[in-house]
Amino acid sequence: MGSREIESLYQAMMDRLHAAEPVSWEEITDFLADLSKNAPPIDMIDEEEYLKKVRGGAAFWTFDFGIDGVSIEISKYARCLEEILGRDASAVHFIAGDFHPQADNVLQEDWKRHQIDRVNGWDKWDQGRWFDHLFYQEMKEGSDISHEMAREIWRQAVEMAANLGRYIAENEISLLIPVNVNSNPGNLATGLCTVLVSELMGLYVLNSNHDFYWEGGKPPENRNPGEPAGPRDKFFLNWKNEPFFSFLKTIYPWNGRRWIQVNINTLQSEKLITAGFPEDRVLEISTMVSDEFFKEFSRDDVNSARIRMAHILSDGNRMIQTVAGESFLKGLRQWMSDQKPLVCAAREGLRLDLASEQIIYLLQPTRIIDRKRIEKDWQLIAALLRHPSFKDEFNSNPARQIVLHITGPAPIEHQEDLESVLHAFLDVIHTLPEQTASRLFMAFSIGTEFHPSFVEAGFEKLTIEEIYRLATAVVFPSLTEGRGLPIIESSAAGIPIICSRYHPEKIFAGVVGEDLPENQRIRYIPFPEEIHTEKDLDEISRTLIHPQSRAEENLHNKHATRQRYSKEVMLSAFRVYLEKLRTSR
Repeated sequence: MGSREIESLYQAMMDRLHAAEPVSWEEITDFLADLSKNAPPIDMIDEEEYLKKVRGGAAFWTFDFGIDGVSIEISKYARCLEEILGRDASAVHFIAGDFHPQADNVLQEDWKRHQIDRVNGWDKWDQGRWFDHLFYQEMKEGSDISHEMAREIWRQAVEMAANLGRYIAENEISLLIPVNVNSNPGNLATGLCTVLVSELMGLYVLNSNHDFYWEGGKPPENRNPGEPAGPRDKFFLNWKNEPFFSFLKTIYPWNGRRWIQVNINTLQSEKLITAGFPEDRVLEISTMVSDEFFKEFSRDDVNSARIRMAHILSDGNRMIQTVAGESFLKGLRQWMSDQKPLVCAAREGLRLDLASEQIIYLLQPTRIIDRKRIEKDWQLIAALLRHPSFKDEFNSNPARQIVLHITGPAPIEHQEDLESVLHAFLDVIHTLPEQTASRLFMAFSIGTEFHPSFVEAGFEKLTIEEIYRLATAVVFPSLTEGRGLPIIESSAAGIPIICSRYHPEKIFAGVVGEDLPENQRIRYIPFPEEIHTEKDLDEISRTLIHPQSRAEENLHNKHATRQRYSKEVMLSAFRVYLEKLRTSR
């Protein structure tokens, strides 16, 4: 598509959007139906011409970029596209509502970035004002507030479309890759904008879905007696407002002729096909781990990573000085606004040397959100400290310390979840003798992989592969997951993984390969749930006190992960996606 043609499409789009003035959810849905019926024709072009067109520009489009799992996966997708299309010829763009400082750890310097106001979701969408109106306040069908919200969402979507469409026209972008913006309604205006721009400007769309609003959510009336509320029930608060919910279902996700749906598990794909999406345009995407994960590493490599992490956690010092858990909790509101790395402990000013070989280092490589159930890590630690074999070893060796390190940030809307983690920590230390409690630490690196002190010290920036090397074991007591990346990454690194059988269990079974030949299955340690059995605690104690006891399992996991999650596997999948976009009608 030439620059003159795409500019013409942009101008025609804006004329049409400004001419339309829908005043209700029904009118927006009717507009979209007409849009789908009268979208620009799909070009019938050969593979060479098609790839030349796509090489002109491809754009990833999401709420925000940081150090979260979605951003990390997007960076993998981008590297695959570059390899397929040719790095010198392709232009890779990243468009979002926010680029957090931690995004520099994920996105390459030469990848182009473009920020659009109000695109971010949840509490970061105008301080949560519109999300609150839509999903926390009752909005009856035909009410003034329902019509007011429809007009507001349309107005914001048109405003976003002007910005997004202009950027697409100026950079001659032909392939748009939305990630989660049309599967999880964090911002309805962003989701609507994606549909308007892609249809009116005739873009190819590879719609990447990590989470859907119905996963962990349903109307209260549809719950069985005694079934607890789900974490995404909020999306169903106004489901009886039929025009509103019909609109929501229409764009989450959009069933466009130029769109293919790429999901991270088979349950998601089955749901879409049942809902009427063409089977040949619904696919799955796996993940990949870099070759660096599979490299052997020494104790010196571990120390190098831990010393650099110590500089991050202590604001540039080799030795960490702790803050008291209780004072951290009291000042949490202020910390949430700037989120600087730190280590909390039973009291202020305890010293921690991360390079000590006496540290039992538990790594929780996730963000701090409720479904990760990080408080269960402290419940497990408390159970271990009561278990004879672990308790005796820990008490007999005063140099022994336990560090629980949570690597990801705490989204502002999840402050209560962080408070739950801190309360779980305080509950444990308050039940222990002071000499034991003073050897327990909780570290928060909030996605940080570099500190200015690295320059003077001659340190390299930490990588995700090196962060896994910090660990004696990885802990992952998650309740629900669309995939479960820490299982794959820890296995590739040869680090033991203690994980729950999260929901949906079919997804968990697929990640660990329960139906695959034994040599492709990941061997994991079950995370104890409510009852910490002697058998569970014996196995975990042995792993943490004598890490070499799992050498065989660790090596097996490295081989199994390489077979299933290599770069070559993902490259092959992306070639299929691109061909599907070219040939689907």
